[in-house]
Amino acid sequence: MTLQVPSTSRHSFRFGLPPSLGNETARERADRLAAFLQRALGKLVEVSVASSYETLAKDLLSGRADAAWAPPFVCARMEAMGVRVVVRGVRRGMSSYRSALVCRAGAGLTVERLKGTTAAWVDRDSVAGYLLPTAYLKAQGLEPARAFFAQHFTGSYRGALESVLEGKADVTSVFCPPSSTGLTYGTGVEDVLGAGAGRRFELIAYTDEAPNDGVPVAMGLQPQVVTALESSLLALQSSPDGVSLLKDIFNAERFEPAPRMGYRALYRVALASL
Repeated sequence: MTLQVPSTSRHSFRFGLPPSLGNETARERADRLAAFLQRALGKLVEVSVASSYETLAKDLLSGRADAAWAPPFVCARMEAMGVRVVVRGVRRGMSSYRSALVCRAGAGLTVERLKGTTAAWVDRDSVAGYLLPTAYLKAQGLEPARAFFAQHFTGSYRGALESVLEGKADVTSVFCPPSSTGLTYGTGVEDVLGAGAGRRFELIAYTDEAPNDGVPVAMGLQPQVVTALESSLLALQSSPDGVSLLKDIFNAERFEPAPRMGYRALYRVALASL
């Protein structure tokens, strides 16, 4: 993968979104984000939804995107190549999250009973939607490639959860806060499918934690643009419109400055999931 520094003479600004919460939902809200960034940066802004996490990373590294809302493993890959992550999301006062392995309510699955079942995952680079749960299963002595009858990737949390509800898969995983004790409040199930959806699923297990998603910026982006972007994102919580953007697009209550190389530990998770 080659790294191309984007031209600093370009007057537009391109921001990438991941497909993890569903392309249709993201596209519906992209115009709102574009309008906010245009006011904040004083540039024409294009917000696009990547077809996969891999595409999101390639867009940022090639200069096709100036910044992106990226999942933790993509942030880790970016940092390893010298790309800076300027801010990360904070959810319910926490800057980390974990994954919940779930099945349909009433299925009665446990980790020990997963052999021969079918798994639906989000994306190979999704931390909560693949990396954390597969690393967890390996730590429990269950090799996913051999234990599952089949594994497939849906591209979004909605797709993975709906695969389980529709009987196309037996198990999937979804993001949740470290303090979760169930699936009916404050978990990814209800964030993705709506209030009450947690009752349609059953918890199998929780995984270890990982840092929250962040916003990496392209190499060569003008320092004043980086500063304006960082300041604007950090100030989102100060206005009703900003709070709405945080909730609807970033699934966060606010942003905080991202510590330098704060995602490095995720390479251990990635290696464990291979």
